[in-house]
Amino acid sequence: MTKNHILFITGKLAENNLSKVLNRIENKEFTYEIRCVNINVAALMTTELIAKKMGPINGFDKIIIPGKARGDIKELEKNLGIPTERGPEELKDLPAMFGGESLKYDLTQYEVHIFAEITDAPMLDIDSILDLAREYQRNGAEVIDIGCLPNQNFPHLTETIQELKRNKFYVSIDSHKREEIMEGSKAGADYVLSLKKDNFDILDSISSTPVIIPNSTDDFDSLVWCIEKCKADNRNFIADPILDPLNFGFTDSLMRYHKLRQMYPDINIMMGTGNITELTHADTSGITAILMGIITELKVNHILTAQVSNHCRTVIRETDIARRIMHAAAKNNVTPKHIDNGLLVNHAAELNKVTSEEIEELYKKVKDKNYRIILSKDGINLFNKSGRIVADDPYDFYDFIDVEGDIGHAYYLGIELARAQIAFQLGKEYEQDEELEWGCLLDKETDDKMEFKETRSTYKKKNKNNENP
Repeated sequence: MTKNHILFITGKLAENNLSKVLNRIENKEFTYEIRCVNINVAALMTTELIAKKMGPINGFDKIIIPGKARGDIKELEKNLGIPTERGPEELKDLPAMFGGESLKYDLTQYEVHIFAEITDAPMLDIDSILDLAREYQRNGAEVIDIGCLPNQNFPHLTETIQELKRNKFYVSIDSHKREEIMEGSKAGADYVLSLKKDNFDILDSISSTPVIIPNSTDDFDSLVWCIEKCKADNRNFIADPILDPLNFGFTDSLMRYHKLRQMYPDINIMMGTGNITELTHADTSGITAILMGIITELKVNHILTAQVSNHCRTVIRETDIARRIMHAAAKNNVTPKHIDNGLLVNHAAELNKVTSEEIEELYKKVKDKNYRIILSKDGINLFNKSGRIVADDPYDFYDFIDVEGDIGHAYYLGIELARAQIAFQLGKEYEQDEELEWGCLLDKETDDKMEFKETRSTYKKKNKNNENP
């Protein structure tokens, strides 16, 4: 059978990596040629530019253009008269186009449910609570936990729960007061946190599903007593042995969860992670990943978390992506690596290792005054037809740059060099004219390749009267 002959279009910077990826595809049922158009960054290509610059195409059965190239690919295919496709946005995913092992995992599935606590609910009005509930739900929470305060009255508790229920939220109430637990259940709360042996009699007066805890963290038997009572009464419940903070019994508390799961393979268990995320001054994305890995191994069903401290401001979103990653890893019997980059907020998974020699070759081919910015292990490389400089501080480029009084160009270079510095310092991927990747910390707009990016302000004529355009 005759193999298809495929033409891969790419930019200068990606040529070597594309060649390496194609070489690694085993038992290829196609032959190919790689062709660079006269542009460095593949993401800056357009279908119109490709049509003009790609050269002769006789003898090819298919054309594959960069995944980030913009424009109407159907129109390009019509003009070329050859089947044309976009490749994946990431080169590492290219083998999947040809029957290789897909690097994509199904992240729509998960098994752990998120309870998100509004910790200071008594101090907030109902509209503010609803706003937080909607935000938490958007970030992945299934249940909104209304946190009560020990020494604070909550006169609008019933109205709060009823309003949340009217807005189709699942609701739990978190209180140590008997009266608030009973009022919350009567108002329609789906869950109540927390019952224990000392106040277990409340269960006879409520219809909500209880989360049961031990009388104290060293009284595991009291939790077992509550579980056995619920099982005897055929009552739904969730058990929580309590996760202790680091340096205050954390390891022992993990052992309690392990013991509980061994004793009761089929019950619902909750883990409250706020004692770790809130009480540890470290970035929460990594902490959440580890905790969710433990939760997945122990088959914990529910997680209670909170976003109180500023360093925990995205913990619900992190928990959501972490539960999906860990579920995918467990389901596919792999380690949680290369499944999704959502929790990689400080560093890139891999770097596009462009060598100084490769950059020097690119520099020699540049014939215009437009500045290119590329990272290498030596630092930030800035070059145009007039010269090349490598440094790691944007200020070091000041004497080298010549923009002939073009304020917009100078402004643009300042932004790009600052981004490049951040990427170099943190070990992040940098691509000129593109935002840095910050994992799940920031919402990323859907990038429609049929649309061209809006002209930025540095390309527009400056308003000399300082008026808003």
